[in-house]
Amino acid sequence: MLLLTRTTPVEQVKKKTDGMTLFFADVDRNAIEVRELLKLGRHAVDTNMLFIDNLKVSAADLVGEEGRGFHTLLDGLNPERILIAAEAIGIGRSVVDRAVRYAKERIVFGRPIGQNQAIAHPLADAYAKLEVAELMMMKAAWLFDHNKPCGPEANIAKLRAAEAGFEACDRAVQTLGGYGYMQEYDVERFFRECRMLKIAPVSQEMVLNTISEHVLKLPRSY
Repeated sequence: MLLLTRTTPVEQVKKKTDGMTLFFADVDRNAIEVRELLKLGRHAVDTNMLFIDNLKVSAADLVGEEGRGFHTLLDGLNPERILIAAEAIGIGRSVVDRAVRYAKERIVFGRPIGQNQAIAHPLADAYAKLEVAELMMMKAAWLFDHNKPCGPEANIAKLRAAEAGFEACDRAVQTLGGYGYMQEYDVERFFRECRMLKIAPVSQEMVLNTISEHVLKLPRSY
């Protein structure tokens, strides 16, 4: 596992993020207890609580430079946000496609429900928001691929894509009505999967904190 640990006491560094070192450590079950956590979704990947007691890690397992572990991790945060944005957009498009297909096939009072603007307009709005989120995601990816700073763009892409993806999932469930709540039609699964993307790998609120502090240069709020 990747293990970030403090190797220089916090009182000896200028910034709290300094003095931390990254290791690629063995999972020694004599020193580590692993307890799986049950989740709303994301069942394909385990999420665990770790209890670490007296774990010994070799200096040969060091990743990057000693005392710069947090900064090494930062290099992976932007592409992670871009990836999450792409995931949210993909989920959103999938459920919009399913909802549109259902809206065309479901006949009520002698006409497909997709003919009603109360159904059609929210789906069109969800589609439009996904398209806009993709543009920001692609901009962030382009910047990253060309070794240019992309922190604000990656954060904004994650922010907007997570919102657009979840809104699309919510609209799909609403379009299918009671069927949308049933496992048989899959949209409930996408609804559960997409909800996490507004929380992880960073919450929407922390993204807004980052933008307000580092882009707009407003005072730090925490």
